[in-house]
Amino acid sequence: GSAQLELVSGVLQLRPEDAMVDAMLRGWRAQQRSRGLREETVSDRERLIQRFLEYANKYPWQWTPGHMDEWSAYLTAERHLAPSTIRSYQGDVRMFTEFLVDGRYGWGPVCEEAFGTYPVAICHEWNTIAHLNDYEGDPEARPFTREELQLFLDYADDQVERAMRSKRKGVLAAYRDATLFKVIYGWGLRRTETSKLDVVDFGRNAKARQFGRYGTLNVRYGKAKKG
Repeated sequence: GSAQLELVSGVLQLRPEDAMVDAMLRGWRAQQRSRGLREETVSDRERLIQRFLEYANKYPWQWTPGHMDEWSAYLTAERHLAPSTIRSYQGDVRMFTEFLVDGRYGWGPVCEEAFGTYPVAICHEWNTIAHLNDYEGDPEARPFTREELQLFLDYADDQVERAMRSKRKGVLAAYRDATLFKVIYGWGLRRTETSKLDVVDFGRNAKARQFGRYGTLNVRYGKAKKG
């Protein structure tokens, strides 16, 4: 991800500013891949930086903390995004700018030589949202009561019966959905974890023989944790 590896020496660029931005993004992409991050994560972060570039209408070596202030206010007041979403966006910009100012990658000197200025850190504790709570959902959004949950699962089962009585397509899809809702509830799964499941992920459990070969579930696409 270093500037020396991403920039082509001895070549006169027609649009040197755009070429520098492209090289920065390539370098950041390479740095993230070397950390073993998923391609989906890398691509999502790159698109977010592109959106910040368009909003700021400045190149990364021209960004200031004021651009982050204005962007965060825009996300809050006009886009009405959740604090957790805004913090995630801010975190992506922070990681990108920290990559650019890291002396080990050499982007500061090449920018100063080419444009007379260099990237700086634009995210700090006064213009970003701190992660203070484990749960940051809307307090008005409560979980289902047991009675409400039972009604919901019963309704999903009723859709299977309705599709069967109509003798039209949709029985298998309704049965799949009803089953997945119960799997999500029973195993406490996230959406991505559920969507990546396969039948072979179920297995026997010596402590729950009554469930046969469905007594345990191996979640292969679980959320990554530090360490």
